[in-house]
Amino acid sequence: MYTLVRRFIKTAILFLAVGLIIGGWMIARRELYGEFPGSYVTSAHTHALFVGFVVMMIEGVALWLFPRPEKGDERYRPRVVEWAYWVLTVGTAARVGGELARAASTSAWLRMAVVAAGFAQIVGILLFFYTMWTRIRSVGSRAREANGERF
Repeated sequence: MYTLVRRFIKTAILFLAVGLIIGGWMIARRELYGEFPGSYVTSAHTHALFVGFVVMMIEGVALWLFPRPEKGDERYRPRVVEWAYWVLTVGTAARVGGELARAASTSAWLRMAVVAAGFAQIVGILLFFYTMWTRIRSVGSRAREANGERF
């Protein structure tokens, strides 16, 4: 497992921890004080877990397990995957922090920051899968399928 794969997976685990902490805080407030979480806190919790943990874990594992790029593949570029990592990581962290801050503020700049962070998440995910597209291919299964093997 090489560095960028480890970075995706370890970052996913950090977002899992953040999501679990937010979830623990939400349930403690609900059960101990009768305070139900608002939509901003719920959104922060959801984005930490689903985008920060699930999507980043999927991307890291895909990067690790998908077939290597074919020789001469112009589309797959490790530098682009690294950019996708940073855009997604910063966007998700800003989204989670911004959503938590939005629970206490109606500031126009904060609303714009949350929107920008959300678009960064979109760009990061699409950029990752754009560059990975050519690695989504069969390697040895075509020959096995031609011989009648079913999966």
